[in-house]
Amino acid sequence: MPPRSSLRVLAAPQTALRRGALPAAAWVGLVLAGCQPGTGPGLGHAGALSAAQPGTLQACESLTGSLNLPHTRIVSSERVPAGVVKQGDRPVPEHCLVKGRMHERQGADGRDYALGFEMRLPVAWSGRFYYQGNGGLDGVVQPALGALGGGPLTGALMQGFAVISSDAGHSGSQTPFFGLEPQARLDYGYQAVAKLTPMAKDLIRSAYGRAPDRSYIGGCSNGGRHTLVAAARMGDQYDGYLAGAPGYRLPHAALAQLWGVQQWAPLATPGATAKHPLNPNASIPDLGTAFTAAERQTVAQAVLNKCDALDGVRDGMVQATQACQSAFSIDDVPTCTGERNGTCLSPAQKQAVAAVHAGGRTPNGQAIYSAFPWDPGVAGHNWALWKFANAVALDPLSVGTVFTVPPAGKVDPLTADVSALLAQFSASNETYRESGLALMTPPGHDNPVNLTPLRERGAKMVIYHGVSDAIFSSEDTRQWMERLNRAQGGRADDMARYFMVPGMNHCSGGSATDQFDLLSSLVQWVEQGIKPQAVLAQARGAGNAGGVNAELPAAWPAQRSRPLCAYPTTARYKGSGAVEAASSFVCQ
Repeated sequence: MPPRSSLRVLAAPQTALRRGALPAAAWVGLVLAGCQPGTGPGLGHAGALSAAQPGTLQACESLTGSLNLPHTRIVSSERVPAGVVKQGDRPVPEHCLVKGRMHERQGADGRDYALGFEMRLPVAWSGRFYYQGNGGLDGVVQPALGALGGGPLTGALMQGFAVISSDAGHSGSQTPFFGLEPQARLDYGYQAVAKLTPMAKDLIRSAYGRAPDRSYIGGCSNGGRHTLVAAARMGDQYDGYLAGAPGYRLPHAALAQLWGVQQWAPLATPGATAKHPLNPNASIPDLGTAFTAAERQTVAQAVLNKCDALDGVRDGMVQATQACQSAFSIDDVPTCTGERNGTCLSPAQKQAVAAVHAGGRTPNGQAIYSAFPWDPGVAGHNWALWKFANAVALDPLSVGTVFTVPPAGKVDPLTADVSALLAQFSASNETYRESGLALMTPPGHDNPVNLTPLRERGAKMVIYHGVSDAIFSSEDTRQWMERLNRAQGGRADDMARYFMVPGMNHCSGGSATDQFDLLSSLVQWVEQGIKPQAVLAQARGAGNAGGVNAELPAAWPAQRSRPLCAYPTTARYKGSGAVEAASSFVCQ
């Protein structure tokens, strides 16, 4: 059994990043009062870039025949009246929808490839451009709404941005086998964003008569990875970077999933099956029987028993995430003395759960991935989906076709040699000249000093992550922030802010206040110099315009709110005031 100190790295003193207490007496928009414009000298410190100026759409339907952009074919362009498209239950304003294809070619595998994209150009334009990074293995041109994680109040399109969305260079039956085609693999890793960005800016110039004043890129999951990669590779192309649950070490996270399958399998009910998450006609081993919903709820309650009050109030949430890692141990969960009944864990279960939370190791002791924080969101449905279903159905595909050199082919997660696969992540050959790690991870992620030019010209980064994300660890992101701070000489908060979302699973959901608008906060920081220190987050209860979160505890009111606090500060109850209101908490 791992000792209580095995995850001490999660509870490292929060002294590296500058901290400060923020009063929560009044809210201004979505940002708590007390955030002041930066006063450091020059744009390289905390100064603001000039604000974007609004404009009006000048061309739409004519773009199909009139545009002559390099390597680009505009397939269609048409006006979309207000209200035809909705985000949640809110009508999207009138805009122009442009669809196109870039770099059409036949791949080495004989398949036809292109960078498929759509752009939505609002009639009433804010003067801003937003690149929407999509999730998973891409392969689908998602609607270019600039949607944000967690049941957003509004997306970038609703806020007047011109928005692009793409399939990252492959589509349909090419997924995930595009990873066998060398150029498609590179496009997915980083080249699609690099190719589409200048094209999109040229298209905006044709539609509005001028280029965007300010450019932003964002997304969650793989979209968050795209964002961090763009910051490292294209620091001169964007002014603001909004990265949610950034899977910037996606290969390692996927391999940890395969390793996890091998920990759960011996504890699962023999012969039990579950539905395949992608194919309703197929089944997979039911690994969820190794750690049932009732047992996960028991662990969640044990975490609450130890950590709920650390933020000053018992409210079914753990705000003091770092302190909780020292306070809680898997030994705090009752041990079964007889048959499993949902109220306890067997010794073997405790060992597996603790090992999976620690991130996994190869047989020779090499770490596979980051540790995961203890948090009551372990009870969430999305947590189980990633650990038990996607780990069997999705992650073996990405590992076998995209991240390994040579491609490992079909990978059986139950028998996979994780040590061999880990070595293949760093390999390259004449066909695949860049390794899986080189094409997927941000250059310099282990020492992000290469982001200095971004900071010096005044660009900003806002990062958020659910503490109970089961696929990408919020602790991995926290460690990245600490490395960024060291690389920037202790001045990372001049350019980057990190918001952990207690209880939230992957990008949304869980027992969390997961509805928030960090894009507006990012724009305020870039263009007004207002550092986001605390941002309003609300629960998505009954009647929520962005969609209801079905996993909210029954005792929570529909509109519970909390401040999301910039790391290393955490939300703490002030000792008085309504427990359900964000204004009763302070970031300190």
